Amino acid sequence: MEDQIVPFSEVTKFHGHVCPGSAIGYRVAEIAIEKLISSRAVDEELVAIVENDSCSVDAIQVVTGCTMGKGNLIFRDYGKQAYTFMNRKTGEAVRISLKNSMESIDPEFAQAREKAFSENATDGERKEFERIKNNLSEKVLHAPADDIFKVENVEMEFPEEARLFNSVRCSRCGELVAEHRARVENGKLVCIPCFHGYSRN
Repeated sequence: MEDQIVPFSEVTKFHGHVCPGSAIGYRVAEIAIEKLISSRAVDEELVAIVENDSCSVDAIQVVTGCTMGKGNLIFRDYGKQAYTFMNRKTGEAVRISLKNSMESIDPEFAQAREKAFSENATDGERKEFERIKNNLSEKVLHAPADDIFKVENVEMEFPEEARLFNSVRCSRCGELVAEHRARVENGKLVCIPCFHGYSRN
């Protein structure tokens, strides 16, 4: 399957720069495609569930073809470096999570980042951070998978395939909203931003 995996340069082109996050996403996607014996998703045959909204997600979209627009990229806002991939054709699923933080893989990384992003950072400190960041990204890209990730086969219920919904007009702002996202307030349909929720908690 290796010849079907896009090069990391394509991720960088899409994401805009090289960083440990995009390297994590690339490796995770590469492992998933290999473990699930899958190719890049043309439609929804491969599903990715991501538990953060970091740089890694850009790489996962490029490599796996799982995207928000197709409905086969599902975002769960848990703040975890954990990713689950599911192959609809085989029924198999794999969960991949980061074993250690980037700072523990390269202790210099956190210190260099702090200096580079401080108000009085020098050009030298910024360049040093770029060097360390690029070196760490290379480590992530080339280290044995077991050194960086926990990879496990899991059993999961597959999510429903993406559906198309009719649009309704919000009675407050007048904008169209998918009917399954509309709320009812005082007998009228409103969008989520216009809805005044009620709670006594």
